[in-house]
Amino acid sequence: MSLVVRNLQRAVPLRRARLREKVQAVRRALGVQRFDLGVVCVDNRKIQQINRIYRDKNTPTDVLSFPFYESLKAGDIPQPEFPDDYNLGDIFLGVEYIFQHCKENEDYYDILTMYQKEKQVLEELSRHTGTRLQPLSRDLF
Repeated sequence: MSLVVRNLQRAVPLRRARLREKVQAVRRALGVQRFDLGVVCVDNRKIQQINRIYRDKNTPTDVLSFPFYESLKAGDIPQPEFPDDYNLGDIFLGVEYIFQHCKENEDYYDILTMYQKEKQVLEELSRHTGTRLQPLSRDLF
């Protein structure tokens, strides 16, 4: 199904085609390429605003995810009954925040996709277990 990548920021130069390729590779690896997914790239101001509204945290962050299926357990793939329900949801990437925290020799596009997936999986697992799991790479950013 479709992958929509929108760049709504101008703080960091971004090649959507390269990001799209990386996200498509992650979707294939996870076996969810038939599901719709929205990836929205925003700057620090916008990600801070979204973080404040939805998480009551008035700081910029790297990733915010809004899953279509909120009740799934971590690692489960949705089993939609209707074609319109083949949707994973939306992911907001704080690309300015991520870019500011990249190390000199790191590939920015690898960081965008891999760190985002790590954080998303741990957030989902935390939601279901009541824990506060953090990525092992959290101190790198």
